[in-house]
Amino acid sequence: MAGYTNYAFRQIVREFGGAGLQATEMVNARGFVWLDEHDCEHPDRLWGIEQEPRPLAVQIWDNDPDTMAKVGRRLVEEYRVSVVDINFGCPVKQVTEKAHSGSYLLRDPDRMYAIISRLVEACWPTPVTAKMRLGCSRDSMNYIEVAKTVERAGAAALTVHGRTAEDFFKGSADWERISQIKQHLDRMPIIGNGDLETPQQVRFAYQNYNVDGVMIARASLGKPWLFAQSAAALEGRPIPPDPSIDEQRKIMLHHYDLVVERFGVHRGTMLMRKFACCYAQNKPGARHFRAHISKVESQEQFYRVVEDYFPKQSDIDAHTSVCNVP
Repeated sequence: MAGYTNYAFRQIVREFGGAGLQATEMVNARGFVWLDEHDCEHPDRLWGIEQEPRPLAVQIWDNDPDTMAKVGRRLVEEYRVSVVDINFGCPVKQVTEKAHSGSYLLRDPDRMYAIISRLVEACWPTPVTAKMRLGCSRDSMNYIEVAKTVERAGAAALTVHGRTAEDFFKGSADWERISQIKQHLDRMPIIGNGDLETPQQVRFAYQNYNVDGVMIARASLGKPWLFAQSAAALEGRPIPPDPSIDEQRKIMLHHYDLVVERFGVHRGTMLMRKFACCYAQNKPGARHFRAHISKVESQEQFYRVVEDYFPKQSDIDAHTSVCNVP
């Protein structure tokens, strides 16, 4: 979720409600220390965390226990974060092959233990959690061993994405394997993650697999109201409908305003292009809209493309009519 779950997105989610705990984009611990040593401004991925409501988790990554402990302590003492989360799940090459971090560390439970235990000590009493995958590849799915190591090291909870690092995001998340983990642990809660795209899927996963909670990620990027819908489903309340197309357009423009307020018009517009594409996902004319919005460079162009190409209710009605023709 790097590059997406910044303060602007979290604020939109918070306005809808439903998310029990939000997390920042993952922060490179070594880069954090370097910026400190050179008196540089802290990374954009920490934008907003000092003033936004709690609870809030900050996710960090690296493979050096001392560096991770140093940054974790800073996050607790200076930023007063609610949770320090460790990323053992990122499969991208820049993190795995180049930095030997993220999901690369699943092949080295002893190193994971050292990182977690040092962080737990440095961050006490703030809880330390971890996020992982089932293994590095289908041939080396050591998720039971790793989960035991995470618990033994003192983590307060573990989130498991139901794919291996080799899978990246291909195929389907294996919730049966996620469900196996809990019986091998003594106390640590397990949070399941992967392919939760509707409130009904969230409810099904929570009720039918041996997990203590569920995490929603990519599916929420164009549907920040998904958390509120999922909370209603879990609580047995009526599930709120999706906002109308006109309301979704307003939400997207509100999101744009928050990004521009932080980064300025030019950079904010460039950054918002990818978010706008998410809001159009699975809507009639989305491909046409994405082709135009991905090229905008000014605020005027952004507003014009949204006005001219973002799907309208008439497009949705026409599409529905065609789909319903017997």
